Amino acid sequence: MRKALFIGGTGTISTAIVKRLSEDPLWEVYVLNRGNRTEVIPGNVTLIKADINDEADVLGKIGDMTFDAVCEFIGFTVEQVERDYRLFAGKTKQYIYISSASAYHKPAAGYVITEGTSLANPYWQYSRDKIACEEFLMKKYREEGFPVTIVRPSHTYDERHVPLGVHGKKGFWQVIKRIIDGKPVIIQGDGSSLWTVTWNADFAVGYTGLMANPHAIGEAFHITSDESLTWDQIYQTIARTLGKELKAYHVSSDFLSAAGDKYGFDFEGSLTGDKSVSVVFDNSKLKRAVPQMRTSVRFDEGVKMSLDYVLSHPECQVEDKEFDEWCDRVIAAIDKAKSEV
Repeated sequence: MRKALFIGGTGTISTAIVKRLSEDPLWEVYVLNRGNRTEVIPGNVTLIKADINDEADVLGKIGDMTFDAVCEFIGFTVEQVERDYRLFAGKTKQYIYISSASAYHKPAAGYVITEGTSLANPYWQYSRDKIACEEFLMKKYREEGFPVTIVRPSHTYDERHVPLGVHGKKGFWQVIKRIIDGKPVIIQGDGSSLWTVTWNADFAVGYTGLMANPHAIGEAFHITSDESLTWDQIYQTIARTLGKELKAYHVSSDFLSAAGDKYGFDFEGSLTGDKSVSVVFDNSKLKRAVPQMRTSVRFDEGVKMSLDYVLSHPECQVEDKEFDEWCDRVIAAIDKAKSEV
């Protein structure tokens, strides 16, 4: 019996992976977190309730346990992966680190992204921190044989989330409400750049295929859908699923970044450093390592599941008055400028 330890384990991506692995009789699954969202943890999964930052407590609770895979989902800084190295060096045959596809060069020399695309993001600190984490871990692999695998997700979603380009601090719902209410919806750029969104259960196929996989040690992989859509197509699909007309309002990313700064909207990072740039992912490296990898949920199918869930669960419908009013002001300011030219 193989043993896997998930650090986090209840987020958008990790929930699907834990569920998939818990159904595999070859794996014994453990989740280490502070006890949040325990309702999504399958009954046959063992919860180790601890704060990963409390190294002494974690060491006391895992004792002399060893693992075939330790899976990190909440490591955002070098200090955090250094902590994991101290905790799990010699205790795991594989350490899988969730990085980010936003670490790839923005903009890259070509829009087709492979794992060999350079890593550089001058626009987003989040991405630079992920790059630094990768560099630390790969140094430990090269110099000490620490068995790391790097995984770079792009935009992954589940039934509780609707993927969007421009939204406020409280998430996606206010944009959905604007579509329902017939209000114009801001889309970055001219809506024609290409983007890739991935259903979390599809992502889990690729991820679990890398676990205990000798071809994955010392390697980096992105895991994404093979379906690429323009942002206009993404928003149009959402509106069509809602049975509403999309009133798209295109605004340059530079303008959104400047207009959002004083409200704390980090559009320079999330747009210029990520979603404004056309990307199409070449998943051939992953498919060589994981022959069973395929994505089976098209965006129109996935977003229907998301919207059905969100519309039937009021707790997902978090309104964001500040963002709504900001959208109205941005649109009014641009309309005024257009009329005065």
